[in-house]
Amino acid sequence: MSGRILLVEDEPGLLMTLTDRLVSEGFTVETATDGEAGLSRALAETFDLIILDVGLPRKNGFDVCRDLRQRSVAVPVIMLTARGQVVDKVVGLKIGADDYVTKPFEMMELLARIEALLRRVPPAQPGAAGVVASSADVYQFGVIRADFRRAEVTREGAPLELSAREFKLLRYLIEHRGATISRDELLNEVWGYNAMPSTRTVDVHIAWLRQKLEPNPHYPQFILTIHGLGYKFVG
Repeated sequence: MSGRILLVEDEPGLLMTLTDRLVSEGFTVETATDGEAGLSRALAETFDLIILDVGLPRKNGFDVCRDLRQRSVAVPVIMLTARGQVVDKVVGLKIGADDYVTKPFEMMELLARIEALLRRVPPAQPGAAGVVASSADVYQFGVIRADFRRAEVTREGAPLELSAREFKLLRYLIEHRGATISRDELLNEVWGYNAMPSTRTVDVHIAWLRQKLEPNPHYPQFILTIHGLGYKFVG
């Protein structure tokens, strides 16, 4: 594996352990020990992935992740936390995190999640921090405009805050528009975990996309549910 990772962690022992292991796996690792420093580096430099602790000094991981997404930084984010409550996981995912690992964790699990995320995201391009490069064109449906080259989605010209995962899910749906796509296919192609998450994960992310893209999320006209089979994008 290879890629440039920003590790934002204030626990010295874990910071050193993670850095050493990631470097031994072939990654280039940059570090920050508080939220403000992590946010500054993430905005100023180009990374392929960010590992972000929740309980950071100066600015917590939730706020850092939210600030990144509000500034259209689409780099995948894995959040680390000692908290195991479902509500914390939901908060992390809703503000734009792509994955969530609860301490203590097995290193092989973290590496598998890193590999899966990097496999689904094209390498970052120099001078375009957080932007997913692509040769795809702009796609317009209704008042929504998806620019795959710049990894930007707007609604009536106003930017929408989509996580990297939501963007990849939307892109996959658009690229396969008109086809019925099963939850298992979405898990495999968008999450890359070979169905490690539950299919409920797909449903939750579809619901979030509808809230942001549909004129009336309760009666979707673009992302349709095909009962018993999966989802279909029309537009």
